[in-house]
Amino acid sequence: MSPTRFASEHKWIYVGAIVLLVALVVIGLIQYSSLRATNEAQKKANQLAGKLEDAGFPRPDTDTIARALGTDGGLACEDPGSALRSALWKVGNLANGATGPGMRPVIADTQVVAAELLVVSVYCPDKLDDVQDDIDDLKTDDTVRR
Repeated sequence: MSPTRFASEHKWIYVGAIVLLVALVVIGLIQYSSLRATNEAQKKANQLAGKLEDAGFPRPDTDTIARALGTDGGLACEDPGSALRSALWKVGNLANGATGPGMRPVIADTQVVAAELLVVSVYCPDKLDDVQDDIDDLKTDDTVRR
């Protein structure tokens, strides 16, 4: 048997091994970036949980925070200072909980509004001034019994 015939008969083995090796490298890179993102999300979640605890809130579950806010803050940091986002936040989060014509704005609790600032300070500190300006315009008070 000649060496060239041997190489041509087993060419598919070499091609298959190369394809398998490339696939394993791609899977490894995806797993590595996913793990890195998970670690960063967990780190930020722990930082936020610590700040919330220092502010007097019960310590939230960091796994839930990491899943909800990820590494970039999710919706909490998606242009939080815009007029539309501000209006939606005020209507949805600072209302009496009714729907339709029964929905009314309420005087928000100072500590609840401060929690939003803590989220922004951890996940998107560059947007903190915009959010602070919106919160400064709100009428807040100690409305929740502790």
